[in-house]
Amino acid sequence: MIIPAFDFINGQPVRLYQGNYSNQTKYNINLYKLFQIYEKSGVQTIHLVDLDAAKNVKNRQLNIFKNIISCTNIPIQIGGGIRTEDDINIFLKLGVKRVVIGSSAIKNKKEVKKWFKIYGSNTIILALDVVIKDNKKEIAIHGWQDQTNLTLEEIVEYFEPAGLKHVLCTDICKDGTLSGPNTILYKEIVKKFKYIKFQASGGVATLKDISCLKNSGVSSIIVGRSLLEKKFTIQEALKCWQNASLHA
Repeated sequence: MIIPAFDFINGQPVRLYQGNYSNQTKYNINLYKLFQIYEKSGVQTIHLVDLDAAKNVKNRQLNIFKNIISCTNIPIQIGGGIRTEDDINIFLKLGVKRVVIGSSAIKNKKEVKKWFKIYGSNTIILALDVVIKDNKKEIAIHGWQDQTNLTLEEIVEYFEPAGLKHVLCTDICKDGTLSGPNTILYKEIVKKFKYIKFQASGGVATLKDISCLKNSGVSSIIVGRSLLEKKFTIQEALKCWQNASLHA
């Protein structure tokens, strides 16, 4: 499915370029009206990211998310600085459908493994953000500010026995660039991990990109900047996704 995405800094919808906080574009949009359009169009999930909390959990933008969740019936998945059970519980009580766990899945693997038992496989999405180096999918954490030596494959294999089902994979070099997605990356990981539902993120600029990603085997596509900058409409994106399935 197509998942519209909104990232927030200080209550403002923004897009970063390749995860760089100093290279951000701000958007003045009416979220309430936009979500009404999405609901009528048949959007099934919206993706929200707290970029302030990703940097520092003390700066969590809880009020903005309370307001957003209260103004739509569309299921919400949310990420950014979710590092404890308390964090998860806060968002689940607000009505969030899924929480996106990033840095903690790397820094506190044993703890996160327990969360799959507590909350279930359908509540937790692992966000694995990668930089491709010498064909290795190396994971970056803490708002992409810190590089690790761990690969995407190592982390998926670690969590798979615990019930891992949903993985949001971003090619950082593509994120916010409108330069086209890394379809090779998604074809590789979908082929290797057949039971994981992958969400592709980064680089989507055209309807053709949506078709290519659908045919790579991913279950969903995160679409941010291209929708905000009207490269295509949500209706066009949804129709393209449906039609692409005929040729998958």
